[in-house]
Amino acid sequence: MAGCICFDEELPCPVAPHRMFHALFEDAHNLMPKIMPHAVKSVDFVSGEGGPGSVQKVNFADGGPVKYVKNRLDSKNKDNLEIKYTVIECDAFGDKVDYITNEVKFEAAPGGGCICKSKSTYHPKAGAVLNEEEIKAGKESSQGVYKFVENYLVENPHVYA
Repeated sequence: MAGCICFDEELPCPVAPHRMFHALFEDAHNLMPKIMPHAVKSVDFVSGEGGPGSVQKVNFADGGPVKYVKNRLDSKNKDNLEIKYTVIECDAFGDKVDYITNEVKFEAAPGGGCICKSKSTYHPKAGAVLNEEEIKAGKESSQGVYKFVENYLVENPHVYA
């Protein structure tokens, strides 16, 4: 399969939208290594301080299939709980993926909680063919992080309240 591969997802969540947004995108550099030391070693700003153009590097725990990923923040709207960022580098990309664009929005759900709407577009390097099954495995790993944070916030209702 040649060309870009896109995934659209909607994940329901019992946590308020502003809490999920804050945990995953405002304070991830502090929260992730604290609650998931088995998976995330550190989250560091390579450049910037969290505004558009900033680059953040996530260093994963030793022994996993991925050692690091670098994300560039393209835009963030705290009022609308939207973020756009690009995965610009990852040791798992090899010679296949050039970059991945992501758009994420948290919307209030009827009856409480939120719905996380996301769109990811995988852009292959010239001449590369992307394996959709490998990409789905990576997406499942990301969903695992999302669920871990969701569970932490459910168990700790005072955090980011």
